[in-house]
Amino acid sequence: MFVNSSNNFDNIDEIVESLRPTKWDNYIGQERIKKHLKIMIGAAKQRNETPDHMLFYGPPGLGKTTLANIIAQEAEANIRATSGPVIEKSGDLVALLTNLNEGDILFIDECHRINRFVEEYLYSAMEDFKLNLILGKGPMAKTIDIALPHFTLIGATTRIDMISPPLRSRFGSILQLNYYSPEEIKKIIDRSAKILNIELDDEAKSEIAKRSRFTPRVANKLLKRVRDFSQMESKENCITKDIATKALDFLEVDSLGLEPSDKKIIETIIRKFNGGPAGLQALSASTSEEKNAILEIYEPYLMQMGLIKRSQKGRSATKLAYEHLDIEYPDSK
Repeated sequence: MFVNSSNNFDNIDEIVESLRPTKWDNYIGQERIKKHLKIMIGAAKQRNETPDHMLFYGPPGLGKTTLANIIAQEAEANIRATSGPVIEKSGDLVALLTNLNEGDILFIDECHRINRFVEEYLYSAMEDFKLNLILGKGPMAKTIDIALPHFTLIGATTRIDMISPPLRSRFGSILQLNYYSPEEIKKIIDRSAKILNIELDDEAKSEIAKRSRFTPRVANKLLKRVRDFSQMESKENCITKDIATKALDFLEVDSLGLEPSDKKIIETIIRKFNGGPAGLQALSASTSEEKNAILEIYEPYLMQMGLIKRSQKGRSATKLAYEHLDIEYPDSK
């Protein structure tokens, strides 16, 4: 049931990497995007060109970083990875760009958090493969152009609305990653279980998939926590649905994949704001959750499940949310 000596990893990073697909054949789901990228990369290779810049957006954990690494492998290119918050000043970006080689891929995660002033240096780099630098100040200032090798910029973001129009327009492809189906999540769990040498029956896979928020990262996390629970609390050689259910209940992950923080947000809307609408600022203050966490982590899934709805006035709980939390739905609504 558990990792044997032949599959031991030296550290947790190796385990995480082992679960990350490295080829199209191992990447489950997002079929439309995969087909789009295969055509785009294949055509660029035939023309002996670098693929056009691309932007991936969607909730966390859907595979944006994994896609960037697969693209690099398929394009036979080196990939250099960084994130928006790390690029604090123009010198950081200039250093990144001038150290690229011909055909390299630059992957910027959380690219919506790049400093707006710094971002402007990307415009000429993406369009003309050159940097426009201003040296000095006042009358002595002069502009120099630095030629850059042809490269592909892959951006990833959870907040497409925060990407400035000038930057967004310079991406050749903008692709939205959607939540996975329960069947796709089940296939991902099956693949991960084989890699980690975990034995579990079909019903256990379905139970974990049902509570995985349609997200591969969450599915793999829950699989490993169910393994831990089974190892310590059960003497069975195979993880059954009963064991998986007990483990997930112990982790406070309910039948819809909601955790205590999700329920707190819904209950706050219902009890403190009479079901809503509740503004983001007020909801953040009432739940002690960061506004960005509500926007990027909790809200997309709660809306996907039909538990809250959003309007210009704020967030409101739906009838389904009342029913799921076993709270009486007001007749007046």
